[in-house]
Amino acid sequence: MNRSFIFPRKKQGITLLTNWNESDFMNYIVLDLEWNQSPHGKEGTIEHFPFEIIEIGAVKLDETFCEIGEFHRLISPVAYPQLHFKISEVTQLDMRLLRQNGIPFKEAAYQFLEWCGNDFIFVTWGSMDLTELQRNMVYSHMPIPFKKPLLYYDLQKLYSLLYDDGNDKLSLDQAVEALAITFDEDRPFHHALDDAFYTGQVMAKMDFKKVSEYVSTDYYRLPQTEQEQIYLTFSAYTKFVSREFPTKEEAMADKRVNEVICCLCRRTLRKKIRWFSANSKLYLCLALCPEHGFVRGKIRIKKAESGNIFAIRTTKIVDASAANLIAEKREEYRKRRTEKNKHKRQSKKSRTEE
Repeated sequence: MNRSFIFPRKKQGITLLTNWNESDFMNYIVLDLEWNQSPHGKEGTIEHFPFEIIEIGAVKLDETFCEIGEFHRLISPVAYPQLHFKISEVTQLDMRLLRQNGIPFKEAAYQFLEWCGNDFIFVTWGSMDLTELQRNMVYSHMPIPFKKPLLYYDLQKLYSLLYDDGNDKLSLDQAVEALAITFDEDRPFHHALDDAFYTGQVMAKMDFKKVSEYVSTDYYRLPQTEQEQIYLTFSAYTKFVSREFPTKEEAMADKRVNEVICCLCRRTLRKKIRWFSANSKLYLCLALCPEHGFVRGKIRIKKAESGNIFAIRTTKIVDASAANLIAEKREEYRKRRTEKNKHKRQSKKSRTEE
């Protein structure tokens, strides 16, 4: 399977990212960030900037997962000058240390991008780090140098796919323990560089090649046009990320969002069970491929940074048991809708009689 990954090149002092083919050589940049937030909750949170990075840690691995470099910087905070007590408790950092040893975020970020080199793909434990890195770049008036879409490896998700059902997400320390990786008391968890180190150790210890096709997509910068929408095809399922829409109703009415295509033969399918709402942010449907059987469609509605919404659609071949489960959920939905309509009629009748 030929897939596009990120590949950086230099132009006018800024790192730009172009397509990279899976067969090419690459390094893995295993990234971990620590960040602070307002100690006063939502009232003290800056709009579109909930977390300020206070530490960047990363290890560089070659194609055999051997460590070939480390990067670590403390950041001197400017947006949130007081550490949230939970952040201080978990990271064992304090403002005095950050102000004495930290450097401005922009300086640290440019040093980090330079250190990353010329051919790499990001690896993180979880899905938040790259989003927050880009948010901090925007807040610091830096250009975002990463190609759209920004593809990366979420090792937490891959670990779950490999050893569990793909839904349960273990913490990093649980994975380290499960794989019998030696814990070094001089490298405690919840320090950016040390967490990056242990994430790299997990990557080297697990059977990464079995799940290496399952790249993740960062959603901070979304497609803005139909041409930019993202299509990813894997051996077990397909994934589609839509452009932004003002409402979920407009998204669900869009042909590209609500179509169902067979994961294997790429045939557009007719739906046996049309899209229905499992909850306010999740829609399901069932189609039938004449060659490969039942295909389950799933759409998750998410909120974009702009305040608009976007849709993430996945399609997957399922067996008869899973197909029956979707039919049962559809009946539950019909019952809920019937009860809701009945309640509305009764309420309207009561108001009329009054």
